[in-house]
Amino acid sequence: MSGQQCLRRLPISMRAVPALRTSARAVNRLPAARSYSAIAKATSSGLMGQASRSVTPLTRVDARLTGDRRPGQLSSQRLWMLEQTRSYADTTVKVPQMAESITEGTLKQWSKQVGDYVEQDEEIATIETDKIDVSVNAPEAGTIKEFLVNEEDTVTVGQDLVKLEPGGEPSGGSKQEAQAETKEPAAKDQETSSQPSGEQEQSKPKEEESEAPKQESKPEAPKEESKPQPPKQESKPQPPKQESKPQPPKEEAKQTQPGGREERRVKMNRMRLRIAERLKQSQNTAASLTTFNEVDMSSIMEFRKLYKDEILKNKGVKLGFMSAFSRACILAMRDVPAVNASIEGPNGGDTIVYRDYVDVSVAVATEKGLVTPVVRNAESLDMVGIEKAIAELGKKARDNKLTIEDMAGGTFTISNGGVFGSLMGTPIINLPQTAVLGLHAIKDKPVAINGKVEIRPMMYLALTYDHRLLDGREAVTFLVKIKEYIEDPRKMLL
Repeated sequence: MSGQQCLRRLPISMRAVPALRTSARAVNRLPAARSYSAIAKATSSGLMGQASRSVTPLTRVDARLTGDRRPGQLSSQRLWMLEQTRSYADTTVKVPQMAESITEGTLKQWSKQVGDYVEQDEEIATIETDKIDVSVNAPEAGTIKEFLVNEEDTVTVGQDLVKLEPGGEPSGGSKQEAQAETKEPAAKDQETSSQPSGEQEQSKPKEEESEAPKQESKPEAPKEESKPQPPKQESKPQPPKQESKPQPPKEEAKQTQPGGREERRVKMNRMRLRIAERLKQSQNTAASLTTFNEVDMSSIMEFRKLYKDEILKNKGVKLGFMSAFSRACILAMRDVPAVNASIEGPNGGDTIVYRDYVDVSVAVATEKGLVTPVVRNAESLDMVGIEKAIAELGKKARDNKLTIEDMAGGTFTISNGGVFGSLMGTPIINLPQTAVLGLHAIKDKPVAINGKVEIRPMMYLALTYDHRLLDGREAVTFLVKIKEYIEDPRKMLL
């Protein structure tokens, strides 16, 4: 039953309905309207000043609500009616639109608790999808009243998430005081006791008598504080003993014991499930083949050493190797454009799509899994511009602030496993792309240079390509072109 339905059932004239509705809105702003005395106090204090012009409706409501009962007491039915009256203006926050391809997600965590005050656009919850984490923000300022779903529940776009009571910050001026008012009934008496009223003073002892046992039964901590005798205070080191329980060390000891056979199962998050699905789809669809080569990093390392401080000072960007390899791949695609193409169409694809632009997907490892943000129109950027774009995307990925637009598309992928010490590997194609370049760790190795053995910093390059579109000749030619550009960066200026 809504608050307006409750108002209609009251035996008052139609002229008094607007005033009583104003009173109901004033009741909504109270911390909790649990008794008639709270409404009376609010009326006398001016919270219902607009309704005070019509005395007759309030008098009739008083007689209707109280009846023969003592002042300050309401039946359970009247209390229920008051609660329903307070909740008629609540705002329901729904699951926002996430992307065209995303219709559901998992509610990972609540950022606030019931009773907390939130500002407009303040984050309330986080929804985890198979690509990104979506924040749910408050549409307006108010107080959280009820959570409609639990953490780890699956939610869909447009589903109700939380009930929000619109309004300004609680009169206490802080969220902590607002929480204390909702949790501690004693706070209600303290707030209403400062409002002068002769009838209220008479109802105070009765309220205290009826609520005293409840207050005493709830806070057990005050009882313990009232009991403290010298011997009991001396025996209070028990909590530290509980805190220093050696249970965690015992559990660790059990786990480290030889021959242990303990198991634990953790549910995969949505991003990990999506990554697994995409990788298996790539293996089952593409005719993947990997070709390797070895590149001498001496020249590009010398180039970086000469200009990294100047670029950092003037451009504010740290010059790395990713920009050099990205630029080398873009130039090599001019000779082998099929590397930047893809296969589309039904039944595995029957159409080749060639592109005049290059969107480089950069593989970034995060705590939740591997993501591939995209550097758009990389062919139009120089090395400094590419490095700056990669740094910005990497920071957004580590801060979990990537959007769907940051990861959509991509025509070619570069994965740098060398930052983790990988010596050699075979990367998996990111469909519908045709190829992926894998970079690895730089190791000093003896190599033959003009008939002499010299120690040079060497790196293995791995190119995994879709043999349906690329033949071995094109794939090897592409990788050799990259090797030549890296070993002599001056060629990239020609």
